[in-house]
Amino acid sequence: HPSPPLSLKMATPGTAQPTSVGGMDTFNISHGFVESLVRGMRNSFLSDSDYHHLTQCDNLDDCKMNLGETDFGPALQEESTLSPTILQSAAINKLSTEFLYLRSQSVAPLSTFLDFITHEYMIDNIMLLLKGTMSGRDINDLIAMAHPLGLFKESTMRSIPTFESNSKGYADLYQCVLVDTPVGVYFAKFLKETSQQLGNAGEVRNVLEEVEIEIIKASLQKFWLEDFYAFCEELGGETAMMMGEILRTRADTHAINVTLNSFGTALNEPSMRLSDRKRLYPSFGHLYPHGTAMLVNAHDPDSLGSVVTQFSQYAPAWTVHTSGADKSIDDAFYERDVHQLELAFEGQMHFACFYAYVKLKEQEIRNLVWISECVLQNQKESINSFVPIFSQHSPWRVKNQRR
Repeated sequence: HPSPPLSLKMATPGTAQPTSVGGMDTFNISHGFVESLVRGMRNSFLSDSDYHHLTQCDNLDDCKMNLGETDFGPALQEESTLSPTILQSAAINKLSTEFLYLRSQSVAPLSTFLDFITHEYMIDNIMLLLKGTMSGRDINDLIAMAHPLGLFKESTMRSIPTFESNSKGYADLYQCVLVDTPVGVYFAKFLKETSQQLGNAGEVRNVLEEVEIEIIKASLQKFWLEDFYAFCEELGGETAMMMGEILRTRADTHAINVTLNSFGTALNEPSMRLSDRKRLYPSFGHLYPHGTAMLVNAHDPDSLGSVVTQFSQYAPAWTVHTSGADKSIDDAFYERDVHQLELAFEGQMHFACFYAYVKLKEQEIRNLVWISECVLQNQKESINSFVPIFSQHSPWRVKNQRR
């Protein structure tokens, strides 16, 4: 009998009931084909020689010609000219197409795991629409800027600018955007946490107007991380072990960045540190609970550094941040993330390689944008400041080769 068609209905956060991922004897029954696809896609990453050729380009036409010989060739062949924005858009669309194909071939619990990956982009897109609507930007421009992996019903997206600036209008906004999306549960948690009395839409409006958009976004990302982590822990096995480490590191990075970015803002006021900023820290990670408790009292870079350097995982990144070198703390985090995500491809019978593939592709896209910008602006002295993927010249591989 033919198999029934696969359902592409998105999983609702917080309600998923994961089944066993399967071990060495059963994993391939349900997930072996999709895993073989993503491991084959590993060969699509740019090689060291590809990066070398790109860094030698004198203009963007040369970049396009060199990329034509890589996996990006088909995605760029219809582009008459190349710019960093066009390159970024084509690369993101290519990633989206590949990811959605993997999603279409998956079954639970892998399909739910892949849905959790898309929820991060949905949060980004909804916050983009809310911020753009409040500033009066054109909805077509906003939709064009949205990440394809985080798209939801276009009718909902286009209806946002039609809401009136009154109680009824904001009530409709809450119902159509915050509730009817797969990540609506995170908005509900945020609004409940921020305002204990949401008896009328006017109070919802006050929450959205008075709280900075970036604070709302940080809250939603925190809820997503906690939900994703709980799901992976329920899956158990190699997935729980590898994704647990990846997400704990991600949660710590989130907490450090929230603290660092709060300096010079209202969030750094003593009363706000104990209330609003503390709520933005995820309730898991290597820093939790003792490290995050100390982060609450950090009021300047020095006090933040005294906390971060107590944890061996993050002390090197903070050293880079304070050394005055060309690298920022974000660069140090990117290098650490690439190392960690590459390791996800070393094991088998787990889901971490799917998350790793998406995040490593994101880094590759950042690399391409950086190189194209340097070529465009003739900044050849900075062109090599990127983080290659699966490179034989990566610091961690060079270090191991010397041993």
